[in-house]
Amino acid sequence: MKKFYNNYIDTFRGLSTEVWWLSLITFINRSGTMVIPFLSLYLTKSLHFSLIDVGWIMSFFGLGSVVGTWIGGKLTDIVGYYKVMLVSLFGTGILFVFLQFATTFNEFCFGIFTVMLVADAFRPAMFVALSAYSKPENKTRSVTLIRLAINLGFSAGPAIGGLIITGIGYAGLFWMDGITCVLAAFLLLKVLHPKKAKVQDEVKVENPISVYKDKAFWVFFIAMFIFGFVFMQYFSTIPLYYSDKRFLSEFEIGLLMGLSGLFIFLLEMPLIKWLEDLKKSKVKLIALGLFLVGFSFIILNLTGWVGILIIGILLMSVGEMIAFPFSNAFAIDRAEKGNKGEYMALYSIAFSLSHIFSHNVGMQLVAKFGFETTWTLVTAFAFLGVLILFYLLRVLRKEVI
Repeated sequence: MKKFYNNYIDTFRGLSTEVWWLSLITFINRSGTMVIPFLSLYLTKSLHFSLIDVGWIMSFFGLGSVVGTWIGGKLTDIVGYYKVMLVSLFGTGILFVFLQFATTFNEFCFGIFTVMLVADAFRPAMFVALSAYSKPENKTRSVTLIRLAINLGFSAGPAIGGLIITGIGYAGLFWMDGITCVLAAFLLLKVLHPKKAKVQDEVKVENPISVYKDKAFWVFFIAMFIFGFVFMQYFSTIPLYYSDKRFLSEFEIGLLMGLSGLFIFLLEMPLIKWLEDLKKSKVKLIALGLFLVGFSFIILNLTGWVGILIIGILLMSVGEMIAFPFSNAFAIDRAEKGNKGEYMALYSIAFSLSHIFSHNVGMQLVAKFGFETTWTLVTAFAFLGVLILFYLLRVLRKEVI
């Protein structure tokens, strides 16, 4: 156990102080995002929207994310990552509090669009900051540390969120989301002000290649869209499946989601360090991650045993903790040849676009065909993404030639 502990601690060595601060800010921010895992339940049970309405609302969620990410990337290249992150955190905190007062379909569509527009401007700025604060050899582990912060926050968030819903109702989630965003903004202001933070690797490319002319990155973009489409079912249709088909309470759903976050928090950094030491292709590792996430859906059709839910979410968790860090690292490596904000924005937009279609299509499929057929189709789509990633390997080999 002592050797395991020492090896675990060693995986964190060498990361800059700024990356640790950025991780803490991310942890505080993500701990507060309690609304998102319960959003589909809130819309159906509290506001009494139909599954079709929820699907369209989630599309506006994704549309706001696309616009916000694109604007965030542009602004990051113009005014810098620090200002974009600061304004995004403050703005998101205020907007989350006001979102609870949206009760009609049109109001909630507009509200969630606006919240996500401001919130997701943060993402490309944070990725560029992470790249700047990390030494080149530490970037994959730095990404992993940020993800650990996200997942630790996400393991605490849903569990606490379930308690808040049980105790004071859904309104408490919106207040908690808003307050934690503002707290994260104040911490950013305190510890990562440009006069205090030490930049490790910030190189401005003289003649940057436009991301829109990078064929390999576009193939990668399509694969990431598919990955996002499949993965995000865990934030819309899967909670409904747990509730409607497996009869779990909000608190039990929160614990199940929290288990995923805790599992990732404990194992992701050692796993990533081990995979890095194997010197395997980042693209092949992303493909493995996508395969596991896709497989986590089809096994839900195999049995009515409640334990399959735990196996499914753990399979998803392993796939997620392989695919996300290495896809992020691939995007950062690729961004070295162009405007980093532009590259990281397009990487984030792949997931934002999947928000537009994932929740809506998932809800429509469930409403029309049921959960079992939906899981089969989602798995098939994931396997298509795996094939596209193997095509990306061919494209990258041709570049070298």
